[in-house]
Amino acid sequence: MAAKPRKNKTARRVLAAGAGLVTVGALVAAMPSAGAGVDTFAGHGKDWGRMVDVQLLSFNDLHGTLEPPAGSSGQVTRVKEDGTTEKVDAGGVEYLATHLRQARQGNRYSITAAAGDLIGASPLLSGLFHDEPMIGALNKLDLDVTSVGNHEFDEGAVELARMQNGGCHPTAGCYVKGKTFKGADFPYLAANVTKEKTGKPLLDPYFIWEKNGVRIGFIGVTLEGTPNVVTAEGVKGLKFGDEVETINKYTKILERKGVKSIVALVHEGGMPASSAYNYNCDGDGDGDGEGVSGAIVDIAKNVSPQVDALVTGHTHQAYVCSIPDPSGKPRLVTSASSFGKLYTDTTLTYDRRTKDIVRTAVASANHVVSRDVPKAADMTKLIGDWQTLAAPIANRPQGWIAADINGRGSTAYEKPLGDVIADAQLEGLAPADKGGAQLALMNPGGIRADLVHKASGAEGDGVVTYGESFTVQPFTNMMNVVDLSGANLIAALKQQVSGSNLNSVKILQVSKGLTYTLDMTKTGADRVVDGTIKLNGAAIDPSKTYRVAMNEFLAGGGDGFAALATGTNKLVGASDLDVFNAYLAAHSSAAAPLAVPAADRITVVQ
Repeated sequence: MAAKPRKNKTARRVLAAGAGLVTVGALVAAMPSAGAGVDTFAGHGKDWGRMVDVQLLSFNDLHGTLEPPAGSSGQVTRVKEDGTTEKVDAGGVEYLATHLRQARQGNRYSITAAAGDLIGASPLLSGLFHDEPMIGALNKLDLDVTSVGNHEFDEGAVELARMQNGGCHPTAGCYVKGKTFKGADFPYLAANVTKEKTGKPLLDPYFIWEKNGVRIGFIGVTLEGTPNVVTAEGVKGLKFGDEVETINKYTKILERKGVKSIVALVHEGGMPASSAYNYNCDGDGDGDGEGVSGAIVDIAKNVSPQVDALVTGHTHQAYVCSIPDPSGKPRLVTSASSFGKLYTDTTLTYDRRTKDIVRTAVASANHVVSRDVPKAADMTKLIGDWQTLAAPIANRPQGWIAADINGRGSTAYEKPLGDVIADAQLEGLAPADKGGAQLALMNPGGIRADLVHKASGAEGDGVVTYGESFTVQPFTNMMNVVDLSGANLIAALKQQVSGSNLNSVKILQVSKGLTYTLDMTKTGADRVVDGTIKLNGAAIDPSKTYRVAMNEFLAGGGDGFAALATGTNKLVGASDLDVFNAYLAAHSSAAAPLAVPAADRITVVQ
């Protein structure tokens, strides 16, 4: 599934899998004036004969976010000179386009790359149209290449192929009369994703950018654990390989093609020691990678030394760190938060004689996509066109809230919005003819935003529109109710803090009546304190059967909850979004808006 050629461009790109030569993005002609609050690296793109500075602009985890994200989803944390921190509003493709175009000015050699999850789990403006709007925006951003992420598989491999190659949706058809969706102008890379039947790569594994003899290879991978965080239908017929083995394999292939400068685009990430985007991840200057932890550290320490930098994602964190490669040499690893709030600007100094990157000359920093710059007019038009199509649905009121109800923006294990969603699922599936649910469980990663009290448009403060509720629950997962033994219910709660979730806990959101104690001073499964798990005050009986409501992702054992996949006597109900909206309508009004839940069902010992 090779990418289509891009038109009217000046540099050359070489694609794998025999796709031949196609053209790459020229610099954007009409650019805003300088001095709009953007820091750029002086001297980027200059050609000094043997040494050439190549600018690499990168981002990750946009998730179809076209409009400026609201609430905590639209803020980054900055460390000020006095050591205190402040929140800064950021994001929105109108501003991202302006920042990228300003950053490219004066840079003769500039590449724009991404590390996956550019679509999927998207707000309504893109998600309602199966992410065609986001792909259109990325084309206008002059994105050169990206890896896939797990969310690129939300609608399966066939739909991902349509995102790459174009064509109207098989059931929804063409959204604009007389216009066929053109697909992505850039290649999606998935080196570690193969077809089970043939063993062949699903997408191009690598991409070679070339200009004036400067050649840089890109290898794109998603996390090996993608099947654990996507519905079974989304990854049906696909196999996901080890990230390190795959990158090292294609590094050798690129070397045989004479490409010695290589960047890995890895949709897997880490957790920095600070949430501030400008935190100095290498404060001690020894390049030991101690400023970040998580899966990306082991990957970076084992990927071939021939790879010069890793652009990463998945964890929605911001970092620019040095992590030693297998030879002990420091190597750059970056991530630019999420939702288009940051972009990373990296200088790669290319040596024409060795055809390699001079690792000691690599410099990088994350920059805020602030909203104090002019909006990019082409993006404003793109957003406006899709808003017109979405308006009849997007602006429909669903309920009222008394204050912000935080989901994604809550750092607590039990999130106020998680309580609301779990209660909505219980109420919707409790009737005997709907499944007879006694309790409900919700995966925290499925809560994609906050419910924000401040109006996003003309609806008025406190009003929750369909567009806003869709942003919170964008997957349209069908609700399931299953028989689950008390023993397996207990086992599932212990899997929150053990097994694949041992080092990155995933605390399920629980419906009213289900209570227990989480002791974080202990380790592993012992963190869920035995004897404290109760339903309506009665201890869970291991030998008893309970009717449990959950979305189809959890019911399939997603996120490492294998115990939940043991459920039997399944009944499929309405979608998670439908039961959420029904709950908002039933429990709120303009005169009596929904209050913020106390979030006191899980007792946490720190």
